[in-house]
Amino acid sequence: METYTWLRAFADSWHLLFMFCFFIGVFIFILRPGANKVHDETANSIFRNDDKPDAGDSAPRTGHQSKPKEAR
Repeated sequence: METYTWLRAFADSWHLLFMFCFFIGVFIFILRPGANKVHDETANSIFRNDDKPDAGDSAPRTGHQSKPKEAR
């Protein structure tokens, strides 16, 4: 039972302090000035292989309806 008591005291004090410092370190690492390029590249990585932009509403619709019907 002595080991459990020692580990419990360690977890309640030093490990809690270590986890808090680790969290603050990761937070500062993410917000560092040079990280903007990496974050922008990661955010736009899903669009990397697009060949043309989305047509949007200006493209002619295919099918028998020219406008979508409203729900009534």
